[in-house]
Amino acid sequence: MERQLRAVLQDACTSLNANVQVDVIDIQVPKEEFGDLSTPLAMGLAKPLRKSPRSIAEQIVQAVSASPLFEKVEIAGPGFINFTFSKRFLVEELLRLIDKPDTVLREDIGGGKRIQIEFVSANPTGPLHLGHGRGAALGAALSNILQDAGYSVEKEFYINDAGRQVRMLGHSVYAKYQELLGRTVPFPEDGYRGDYITGIARALMAEQSDAYVGKTFDDVAGFFVDFAYLRMLDAINQDLTDFGVLFDSWQSERRLYVDNLVEQGIDDLRQRGHIYEQDGALWFRSTDFGDDKDRVLVKQDGAYTYFTPDIAYHRKKFEKGFDEIIDIWGADHHGYIPRMSAAVQALGHSKESFRVLLVQLVSLLKGGQPVQMSKRAGEFITLREIMDEIGADTTKFLFLTRRSDTPLEIDIEIAKAQSNENPVFYVQYAYARINSIFEKAREAGVFTGESPAIPDSIDFSLYNEDEYCLIRKLLLYPMMFRGAALAREPHRITFYLQELAGMFHPYYHKYRVITDDAPMTTARLLLCQAMKVVLRRGLKMLGVQAPERM
Repeated sequence: MERQLRAVLQDACTSLNANVQVDVIDIQVPKEEFGDLSTPLAMGLAKPLRKSPRSIAEQIVQAVSASPLFEKVEIAGPGFINFTFSKRFLVEELLRLIDKPDTVLREDIGGGKRIQIEFVSANPTGPLHLGHGRGAALGAALSNILQDAGYSVEKEFYINDAGRQVRMLGHSVYAKYQELLGRTVPFPEDGYRGDYITGIARALMAEQSDAYVGKTFDDVAGFFVDFAYLRMLDAINQDLTDFGVLFDSWQSERRLYVDNLVEQGIDDLRQRGHIYEQDGALWFRSTDFGDDKDRVLVKQDGAYTYFTPDIAYHRKKFEKGFDEIIDIWGADHHGYIPRMSAAVQALGHSKESFRVLLVQLVSLLKGGQPVQMSKRAGEFITLREIMDEIGADTTKFLFLTRRSDTPLEIDIEIAKAQSNENPVFYVQYAYARINSIFEKAREAGVFTGESPAIPDSIDFSLYNEDEYCLIRKLLLYPMMFRGAALAREPHRITFYLQELAGMFHPYYHKYRVITDDAPMTTARLLLCQAMKVVLRRGLKMLGVQAPERM
């Protein structure tokens, strides 16, 4: 509906000698009583055309009045134009949706534009927690959406395998290894204490026996760090694979140093005039690009700051030819955005080519009460634990039921319930119910094959107003999808699917699909087929299965 309306409005603007690009025309979904779609276009044209919004709206209405698309076009308020589509058009589009879903439901917004999405990127020092899982669900769903919208997408995991934290992991495993072999050594004060440390130490014992007993950590640090973090990285990768999240590339921080990319990044900034020395340290003039203060890159002792390899990493991203970089970070990294944005701009890229999506914390409840900390991780509930409890599909869907930058609570009891309170069950059950209807129709000989045949046309008077409400909702999927892709907001699809399921279940209870009236049965089966197509499409974007039975 939105694309058709844009084309009509573009023609109307041309007749008014108004130079308006079709993509920037604001189209909205009004309250149901005002029609199917609306636009404030007339108000936006008032200044360039030097006319009142009302008079412009009247001219637009006159220009589109002959179109067979609309049953009614009305002006409201100071110049809003409300459009009600004809029933003939709605039914024709319904049949087209079933016949050519790719044409109707997707739009090539990206035009092959290359985007890299970096997400999860957890330090390989412990199991993935709920925040990592929420970031994984967001990144994977966003990748699906953008790919379906015509972008070329790469998914990357950045491995923080250099620095103090991975060394502390190795030291923790070293201390536990010595303890398991009967030798007491001081456990590092800030060490990692979850059960997984014991698991890594036991795995090391199985491979190396007592080969490292009695040796100091400094003597064997390299081996213990590498063994521990690689073992942890394997576990992280397995959790993500079982969560249905796969990456196209894994970038090692260590590799940036090995390939001399960190120094190259500094040299690049120096040649562009954005580096200076002060108090024995090397500084980046980030305030020139909106940061609140300049940032140290190399400290007085010659050590790099945490920020310096990040500059090299993002420089490499753009050298790979990406038009846009999207990073998904925990909300506690909010203050890090201005300096990273400054670095991107200093390296010669636009501010708009770099975007950060923040992921807020997830709280886990059971019957309304907070769930205690994980015994395995020691400090937090792991992604693995919630996956084992409620399933990967349910976990993903629930992670995507809110904007990523807002806190989220998940109640395990509700997530496991087969009821209307469980949004995942509610949506998947709508799909399964339609499959059940189709099985009964095949058993009754109404049609054979996977789905009913699509007729060339159908009598639009067969549908009642409840059914037209469902048809309109189905035909709004492309508009919703376009908005989700452009705003980089997968939760819009989750909201839409919940609303669609919320309309279908009452319809299912109110009306019989398979009746003695053959034309009516065909019409309702086609409506159900369109529901299947859209539900399956939306769930696929979220990385969630559309089950045949439940």
